[in-house]
Amino acid sequence: MTNQLSGQPEIGGLQSYKEAVDWINGLIPFGIRPGLERVELLMERLKNPHRRLKFIHVAGTNGKGSTCAFLSSTLLKCGYDVGTFTSPYITKFTNRFQYNGMDIEEQTLLELSNVLKPVVEEIAETELGSPTMFEVATALAILYFATVTYPDYVVWETGLGGRMDVTNIVTPVLSIITNVGHDHMDRLGDTLEKVAAEKAGIIKPGVPVVSAVTQPEVIEVIRQKAIASKSSLYLLGEQFSETALSVREDEQTFRFDGLFRPIHPLTITLNGAHQRTNAAVAVMALEVLRQYAALIVEDDALEEGLRLAAWPGRLEMVSRSPRILIDGAHNPEGAQTLAAALKSTYRYDRLILMMGMLDNKNHREVMKHILPIVDTLIVTEPDFRNKKDAQALADLVRAVQGNESFELIVEPDWKAGLQQLQHLTGETDLGVVTGTLYLIADVRARLLYNSDSEKGW
Repeated sequence: MTNQLSGQPEIGGLQSYKEAVDWINGLIPFGIRPGLERVELLMERLKNPHRRLKFIHVAGTNGKGSTCAFLSSTLLKCGYDVGTFTSPYITKFTNRFQYNGMDIEEQTLLELSNVLKPVVEEIAETELGSPTMFEVATALAILYFATVTYPDYVVWETGLGGRMDVTNIVTPVLSIITNVGHDHMDRLGDTLEKVAAEKAGIIKPGVPVVSAVTQPEVIEVIRQKAIASKSSLYLLGEQFSETALSVREDEQTFRFDGLFRPIHPLTITLNGAHQRTNAAVAVMALEVLRQYAALIVEDDALEEGLRLAAWPGRLEMVSRSPRILIDGAHNPEGAQTLAAALKSTYRYDRLILMMGMLDNKNHREVMKHILPIVDTLIVTEPDFRNKKDAQALADLVRAVQGNESFELIVEPDWKAGLQQLQHLTGETDLGVVTGTLYLIADVRARLLYNSDSEKGW
């Protein structure tokens, strides 16, 4: 525990930020274990601090982080204090816990870890077993917001799925489901309907839900869950829509049409048509809260909040000479979105792309979107457990290559692969690094000379 007078760790407690992060990450071997029993007991032992907070709960296959960024940035510009909990992180463990756009301080994380550690160890001795890394990180976020910073709203991203995800312990003021696609199907179900049912599990009785899902079978699952929960559903294409007004690299302007009013022009600096969709979801969410929860949203604050929203690792240009873009397209929908953006937003003569993946993803479908657009493909390996072997990834590329013609380079060492990417990308070309966010995190840190970088889930 922490000494409440001095703020220093007591004897036997965690002594430093690094020790605290190592302790939390040391729980990774307990895996991802769906279910809320352990986190419910954890909250009970801590006197249920989550019940003091207003959450906006965000689920979806892709776009969760960007939608959270649009919401947090805009709420902040509207004058509200905002907590944000997201995963995974790109640069540092503290990125996951933000208050008004700033990471949790290392000392605060240490103190809260010392509050949590004895409680976690007590629960580990019960028949429930030890809380997992993500359960402890979630509990730490709740403690940070409920006992240290006291935000007006917490933008709250799910970790995996929804129904049995640890974050689902909260009852939010609004639920968001960005989209549903082919990801984590080994855990969430082998059909889109099953995956949708898991995502729809965040819908709570009487709590409105905003969604941009498009597939008819997915819409039906979410609609039925909303009806059963007596929750109002605001669906892209029905209650709200966005229309592009102008699109160029690093700037998109669009018109928002919603149930309550049209708003235009709105501008974002994130690239890709999917980011206009994410922004529209955020705007609709704010409009619902404005209409029914007395949220004050001035138009100029909305415009500025959207424009200033940033989300690292997604269509982010991290080098200008040569031009190198990074994007964490780690599933088929992400790859499709990346390919569409590369064709519509960016200009180049040749496309040189480096990819590294984890071993549990739907790589075959990813390749179908990537192979038709590349001139040179470098396959590599992320520096992370459960990585996909570069040679095995290359074999898969050859198996699905068909008539596509491109240069294939196999380089297991991602640092050497990045050097090749930089060397091959000429002045009029575009280099792209994509795949797992663990690779993206390392490449980003290296190109931006960030010596403070960590990475993880």
